[in-house]
Amino acid sequence: MSTTPVADRPVPRPGVLAIEAYVPGKAQAGGAVKTYKLSANENPLGPSPKAREAFHAADALEFYPDGSSTKLREAIAGAYGLDAGRLVCGTGSDELITLIAAAYAGPGDEVIYSQYGFLVYRIATLATGATPVVVPEKNLTADVDALLAAVTEKTRIVFLANPNNPTGTYLPFDEVRRLQRGLPPHVLLVLDAAYAEYVRRNDYESGIELVATARNVAMLRTFSKIHGLAALRVGWLYGPAEVVDAVNRIRGAFNVNSAAIAAATAAIGDTAHVEAAVAHNDVWLAWVTDELTALGLTVTPSVGNFVLAHFPDVEGQRARDADAFLSARGLILRRMDAYGLPGALRITIGTEEANRLLVAVLAEFLGKREPGHGA
Repeated sequence: MSTTPVADRPVPRPGVLAIEAYVPGKAQAGGAVKTYKLSANENPLGPSPKAREAFHAADALEFYPDGSSTKLREAIAGAYGLDAGRLVCGTGSDELITLIAAAYAGPGDEVIYSQYGFLVYRIATLATGATPVVVPEKNLTADVDALLAAVTEKTRIVFLANPNNPTGTYLPFDEVRRLQRGLPPHVLLVLDAAYAEYVRRNDYESGIELVATARNVAMLRTFSKIHGLAALRVGWLYGPAEVVDAVNRIRGAFNVNSAAIAAATAAIGDTAHVEAAVAHNDVWLAWVTDELTALGLTVTPSVGNFVLAHFPDVEGQRARDADAFLSARGLILRRMDAYGLPGALRITIGTEEANRLLVAVLAEFLGKREPGHGA
């Protein structure tokens, strides 16, 4: 007769309750002040008007969506010159990260990602029972040599956010290719290119070329950032046929809803809106970086639509103090404690009004006058 004690209620399997749940950035400041949400890297221009129109037109609520997201996959394939059969759409790239981990890792396996990589990599890894292997970064940037040195016979997946969130740094394509070439062929390299559209560097490539020529590379993209559709949760994966097949076998049958499919399909066709969002970011990313630097803050060079600002370790001027001061005035930023960067705040590039107010309030917080550089 078994002597194993029987619980008096359902109990999650070992390890689940040890996972720290993902906590999104704050959305409200509280009080009566106008709120400027700069905590979630959302597009300050909002979505394409064509996407809004398509969303409102998708009113056949009694019907299940197309389980294969066919129109959306075809639209993505047309926009990027891809094979629609090698695409999978998901409820945000978060779902696709979770599905990849579930398909390729489990107890006894290891999943590698860099020190300041997206928190969902850890959550997805632990949820499968696999072991996360966190690799130190160099100058807040992923280190290819260190990533390769961490590979063992247990390694199944390497997640690389490029550009990375929350640092805004990136690896040039030659370095990404070097990473892929150094991996054993059975290890899947997942390139998370959520912010790819914002990058304006000649040595950057999102991963499309590498996926097209390698059997162990997949790329993730999202409609939450440049396309301004964060509320609808739409992401996509481009990968080898075998990876696509594995993910399709375990994803939800109707994982992307009809309104999201319609809006995302319209959004990817509105290149003018994307170009406007990129142009806005080009101007204000540089302006915010310069202004914060002029205030005496250290700003990690970013190629995304956000900056990581580092505050002095001085009583009353620390990141947590700045966060409280800004929040009281309606400016909602992202604390970085969960990423192991308690001395920094991540700041989304917002509207002109939000950006100028941010600098003015930070100048007040730091006891300095606003630099006043024009934009």
